[in-house]
Amino acid sequence: MTSPTQTPAHPCAGCGASVAFAPGTAVLRCPYCGYEQRIAAPTRQIREHSFDAFLAKPRVQTLAPHQFTCPGCGARTESDALSRACQFCGTPLVADTSGGAQIAPEAVVPFGLNRNGARSSLRAWVRSRWFAPTRLKRVTEAEAMKSTYLPHWTFDAGTVSHYVGQRGRHHWTKESYVNHNGQNATRNVRKTIWRPASGTVSRFFDDVLVRATTRVSPEQLDKLKPWPLERAVPFDPNWVSGHYSLRYDIEPQGGMELAKAVMYQVIESDCRRDIGGDVQRVHRVDTRYADVAFKLVLLPVWIGNYVFGGKTYQVLINGVSGEVQGDRPFSALKITIAALIAIVLVSSVVWLYLSKNP
Repeated sequence: MTSPTQTPAHPCAGCGASVAFAPGTAVLRCPYCGYEQRIAAPTRQIREHSFDAFLAKPRVQTLAPHQFTCPGCGARTESDALSRACQFCGTPLVADTSGGAQIAPEAVVPFGLNRNGARSSLRAWVRSRWFAPTRLKRVTEAEAMKSTYLPHWTFDAGTVSHYVGQRGRHHWTKESYVNHNGQNATRNVRKTIWRPASGTVSRFFDDVLVRATTRVSPEQLDKLKPWPLERAVPFDPNWVSGHYSLRYDIEPQGGMELAKAVMYQVIESDCRRDIGGDVQRVHRVDTRYADVAFKLVLLPVWIGNYVFGGKTYQVLINGVSGEVQGDRPFSALKITIAALIAIVLVSSVVWLYLSKNP
């Protein structure tokens, strides 16, 4: 897992305490006196950056002055604090003075779901776990739920793909056979005639979104989609003030490979559509990528850890939609009871059938 970073705090003009971005608003709010300061409208547009230019000279920027490495899970974090606990595993963070240059985030999708909204989503998720232990139903908030911005890459690219495959055409023929009564009969049988096929397809991809961290389960992270990228705003430290920001550990080169895998699924569908026929085989696809551009975008996730039965479980909540994904314990007793009930029901159906058909 990887460590979060909490961005530098801003002093409250009312009482001097630290203010933080209030999810679902466009203001910085003081948790003590309630003073609000509106976040200024952006003065620039979100931009994509040339991938080739990055390979020559990457753009760098740090989010906060202090860097941390979690000795428990390996997460790396930036923060204005000197120490804090890792919200991924609860281990105290250790200051890391070796930190490397990081590419600056270009955009951020601000939190739309506040802590109360995250609690409500978590409660609904807990109630829907059929085979969860009964005591889990009393969990109404993760023991260490943190609002965290997770890093993602987006990629734009023009693609031209040459494919080689086969086009299949179905046709029906009559076939003779001997049926179960020993009589000669005929039936229609579908057969496929395959012909070589090749061609070229092209497509422009815009904002292909891929993860930029290995510290969160990719399966759970994918299930938090879709993300409203249309709500993204140009990065401004105010939007992440008072929240954690996870540093990326998948470099843009690795992100591009993930994006290519996403693009390939679409390109293969384009190839099959171009081949036509009733069914298709795609043997090889050679793709050229041009005008590749990328950016780093921060997406809002509530990350919660809770302890149950001596084991720590993690839950992720989409900070806009409230979608919940995560680990949970299973009740062996409930599973056993459900299995026994199923056996009884099946046995009853079989008994009824046999009694009516002796």
